[in-house]
Amino acid sequence: MGVLKSTSILFSALITGSLTISGSALAAEDVNLPKTIAMTAYGTGSAGYTQMVSIGNLLQNEYGVSVRILPGENDVSRMTPLRTGRVPMCACGIASYYGSEGVLMFAGKEWGPQPIRVIATSTASFGLGVAVAGDLDVKTPADLKGKRVSYVRGDDALNIGTEAFLAFGGLTWDDVEKVEFPGYGRSFDGVIAGQSDTGFTMSVAPPAQQLAASPRGITWPTLDPNNKEGWKRLQAVAPYFQPHNVTSAAGIEKGSAWQGATYPYPILVINANEKSGLADGLIKVLIEDYDKFKDAAPGNAGYALEQQNTQWVIPFHDEVVAYYKKIGHWTDEMQAHQDQLVQRQDVLQKAWKEYKGGNPPEDDDAFREGWMEARAKALEAAGMNPVFR
Repeated sequence: MGVLKSTSILFSALITGSLTISGSALAAEDVNLPKTIAMTAYGTGSAGYTQMVSIGNLLQNEYGVSVRILPGENDVSRMTPLRTGRVPMCACGIASYYGSEGVLMFAGKEWGPQPIRVIATSTASFGLGVAVAGDLDVKTPADLKGKRVSYVRGDDALNIGTEAFLAFGGLTWDDVEKVEFPGYGRSFDGVIAGQSDTGFTMSVAPPAQQLAASPRGITWPTLDPNNKEGWKRLQAVAPYFQPHNVTSAAGIEKGSAWQGATYPYPILVINANEKSGLADGLIKVLIEDYDKFKDAAPGNAGYALEQQNTQWVIPFHDEVVAYYKKIGHWTDEMQAHQDQLVQRQDVLQKAWKEYKGGNPPEDDDAFREGWMEARAKALEAAGMNPVFR
């Protein structure tokens, strides 16, 4: 399942004495957080880990709360402690959505759909998408027809992202030359070496920077936000993408932008039944103390209230919804969307329970196949799009 490193960053709590919070947007008594918060996150050096360190510093300095960060090497090792109750929170990536849906690496016997809820997300100036060698005349995803497109073995998120971009242009894998690579970094080595023409990545990631600096250069296909049919096709494959004006990207000059796509990273999630006050306290701090940490780490600006997508693909925790209602940042439309997402989780939980209790196959592959069929049937019966099959 991957290794969860036991090393952590531990911020010392100010346990004794009264707290004096000078100039804080919140009074200490307004924030009811646990004295210690443990969480999983991406590895040390990642943007998500750095952001959690900066937020941990804020919680220590202002509220006497210690934050213990357990860096996980992969999606499963980050989410396993959340599932088992070892930690109450994960600063996860898009695998949190896969987990909530019970698909891909979470379709196995030990997983199934996870009843997780969002506290907050970061949507910053970067984007995510298909980077294309700049020596090709590719302006939109439709121009990828017939091109060599990278496929990374064992990396669902990258491959689904690529498939979604192809769908925007009305293409499938059958319309391109699929070039398989054993890993993410190797796929970009292949583009630079002329073995492939594309790689899926974060727009500011080192491999994108390396491609931009190579003789081939880099370009980012435009995803016109007004192309409703294109976006409908893209989101049918990967509904977690959203249009984004990307101002931080390899090969994009300062003051310019790429009209592309993104999804939040990291995604702060906890279990639906978490009642420690963590969600309530943390969302208050993130929103009301925003000015105190927004510049402390790259990507922190993405936690601004206006950057929170209140109609995304994972429901918010009940305490977060209550907070948004209290500050007047919640509409009937948002509530309807939230209710639909909660209902979707309920349908998935019921389907999983029935499938597990119905003598499913012992063979792992057959188990997954049977679950995906049962899952799709249950969602379709409830009038919902299974997305994954």
